[in-house]
Amino acid sequence: MVVVIGEFRLPSNRIEEARPMMRKVIEATLTEAGCISYSYAHDALDQGLIRVSEAWESAEHLTAHLQTRHMQIWTEEREKLELTGRDITRYEVTDATRF
Repeated sequence: MVVVIGEFRLPSNRIEEARPMMRKVIEATLTEAGCISYSYAHDALDQGLIRVSEAWESAEHLTAHLQTRHMQIWTEEREKLELTGRDITRYEVTDATRF
């Protein structure tokens, strides 16, 4: 399993404009083969900070995701939204325990 955790920033005055774009990429991604979970969340203490959380069955599934048309569109859209501070890390998970 591959887990992706990260964050990015949007100017506070662009959040509402970004919301339908984020919804579109999230909904499309959730239908992809190998996608276990995919979400963005606003930080409770920092209005412009968006947290990213993803889980994929394999690195190959993640690679395929990054090449989809909806990710290409989202990449173009986020540049127009003045997205900054993008910091995303991929982790290979060999064991997981629910608690």
